[in-house]
Amino acid sequence: MKKIYSLFFLAGICLFGKAQSTKNNIPLARQFFHDAINATQKKILLSDGVDDNLFTPTSNESLNIEITQFATIEIENIQDSIEADSTTSDNTKIKMLRGLNETLNAYLKGCKYDSLPFSLLPQIVTAFNSCMYKELHQQSIEMLVADYPYEVGNIIINTIAFADNTGAAACKNIVLLKYCDKYRNKVFTVLSQQPDLPFADSLIAVLARRDPEGLYSYAAATNALGNKIRNHTDTLVHVISQMAQLKSGRQLFPFLDNIYKGKLTVDQINKVLDNDIAYYQLLVKTAIDYADRLRLKDTPMGINSLYAKLQKKAIDPFINTINGLHELPDDMRFKSLQPFGAEDLYYMAITGEEVMYTSSYVRGVYPRVWQRMANPKSDSLLMKVRFDHFRKWIKMAANYNTLDDFLKRMEPANAQLLMKAFVNGLDRSGSLEDAVDVANSYASIEDSLLRKLILNQVQLNLQQAKRTANKKATDIYNILYNLFLSLDAPDKIDIAATLGIPPAYFMPLKNLQDTASGKIVVQQFFYGDKDGQTVFNGFIGSVSNANWKITSNDQWITVSSTKGTPVVIYANKPLDETKNLDAEAQSKLDQYLFDNNINPSIIIHRGHSYWLPSTIDQLVPSAKVVLLGSCGAYQSLDQILKICPTAQIVASKQTGSGLVNHPMIYTILETLRQGKDLNWPQLWAGLSKTLGKNELFDDYVPPHKNLGALFLMAYAKKQETTSAE
Repeated sequence: MKKIYSLFFLAGICLFGKAQSTKNNIPLARQFFHDAINATQKKILLSDGVDDNLFTPTSNESLNIEITQFATIEIENIQDSIEADSTTSDNTKIKMLRGLNETLNAYLKGCKYDSLPFSLLPQIVTAFNSCMYKELHQQSIEMLVADYPYEVGNIIINTIAFADNTGAAACKNIVLLKYCDKYRNKVFTVLSQQPDLPFADSLIAVLARRDPEGLYSYAAATNALGNKIRNHTDTLVHVISQMAQLKSGRQLFPFLDNIYKGKLTVDQINKVLDNDIAYYQLLVKTAIDYADRLRLKDTPMGINSLYAKLQKKAIDPFINTINGLHELPDDMRFKSLQPFGAEDLYYMAITGEEVMYTSSYVRGVYPRVWQRMANPKSDSLLMKVRFDHFRKWIKMAANYNTLDDFLKRMEPANAQLLMKAFVNGLDRSGSLEDAVDVANSYASIEDSLLRKLILNQVQLNLQQAKRTANKKATDIYNILYNLFLSLDAPDKIDIAATLGIPPAYFMPLKNLQDTASGKIVVQQFFYGDKDGQTVFNGFIGSVSNANWKITSNDQWITVSSTKGTPVVIYANKPLDETKNLDAEAQSKLDQYLFDNNINPSIIIHRGHSYWLPSTIDQLVPSAKVVLLGSCGAYQSLDQILKICPTAQIVASKQTGSGLVNHPMIYTILETLRQGKDLNWPQLWAGLSKTLGKNELFDDYVPPHKNLGALFLMAYAKKQETTSAE
């Protein structure tokens, strides 16, 4: 009641102020500008969507009162002070009035396009009034503008009121520098357009340390900025510009920090540039050096470029080679790994995770790590690499069922400390990658004692986060804690209700049905190699009965249920992949579905892991269930969730098998045809009885155990809810 009274009281003052300010005998020439200001005030008051004398753009009542006061009374006061000043000329008064209106319009425009918060109005009006006093007394506004945030200063210096101020030129440079500080990704554009700015040299020196790769790109340009960079006296700028002029510059850039500090010379790097093995090993050595410095809170320059190059070289030629030879005996397939030490292989695993075949890791990289060590202890390995990206390594070990072996290669006490460290500090990273790795790992761990250790550590971190009011940590550990409890006790924790995400334990039939036709649309991707043709024929055999009807054209088949719930399956034919005919058939089918507004709610990948990227490229956001039948498809969850953020995913951590895929897919399709929801725990229990003797089935992860995907959904939901509050 008190707040309402305050607003009505303020509204009365606003109306009174308006009446008082317009009673003055104002010449007609200036009245025009007063009317313009009054009209802009009205627009501001209307911009909250309510036609009254109050301005309530925020949910904060006291802030709304303050903003309303400045949108009405304070603006009127400025108008009155301009008119009351007998020492200023008519033209000066018009300039001030016009400038005030320009200021208000700039504020209104900024708020409309979300570049300004509504709460900035008091500061803008106050700034105008202060600068007006300086201007009327022929004083520079430079020191005032220097104290304002970029948004306020930018509005002030762009009004006619201060266009001729003695400090105008200096103010423009001050505001431009503030712009560069606020919008750091725009700095090079500003310098390119205005390379002779008075602060250009100092800004280039800052950029060399803040964004050395960006400076490298501009240092080679044949323009004024490029010349300025190349002639700069700063030592680091000189090193970067010299590097940019060399043909091998991009190959040298990952070593920038060590070159700058004199630990490496360009000549030393040039000697290994043409040797893939030696160059990769130098990258690994540098990564370990950088990781050691990171532990000491010293971030090396160009570290992101180092990891990008390390990943690129690990994949091509080494991982691509062993992946491509997957049909050869192991001694021939993994011969290219022979020159590498344990550290080299460690980095090959953690950087090549997304492309490495399951067998390339399980039979190739992982066992050879231990073969290369005189004393194959896992804690010794981590110390050798300075624990760099150790969570990624543990996650991969968990996903590929080698975590138990890895932990047994160290003393039990060290294993416990490692797993505690694995869970701690997840909020300190700039991304959620570490938290997702922890979530995915937990779902893969079978050891009940280890799971209990991790759960307890998560709980301790959650309690600490709450005590210290660390919101990010609280969100992360609260989600992990509930996810882990739901996995171990699904009858006690309902994560859909607790975390506000779609149900993970079942997929309602109605969610899969097209709202117009009631049909469930399924799209299967087949590939034209020998195995793909065999799998396709097996699928045809499974639906060749009275419950299904098959129609066909040159490039795909359509399988429609004849009884029960209408289910329609579209599947491209596995045409000759050597002629790219399978890809062409998929493309034609994709276009047919798009043209006819047919939106698949289930996507099924039938093919080896090297075909999976092609299927992912063709995913549609309408997919609610995604089944991945290839080897190691579990590693691609992040990519899938970027396209289908709420999809329930079934994938294998290791070897995909037609002997598992076929009965699993058939069971799911039949369940839907019979009009039943997909109850994942129930489905999995039934499949376990059927496929329990097939050890490959244990590597398939159902949606309710897909904790990494669930974590990302829950975190996104939490941030969405917070921002709406």
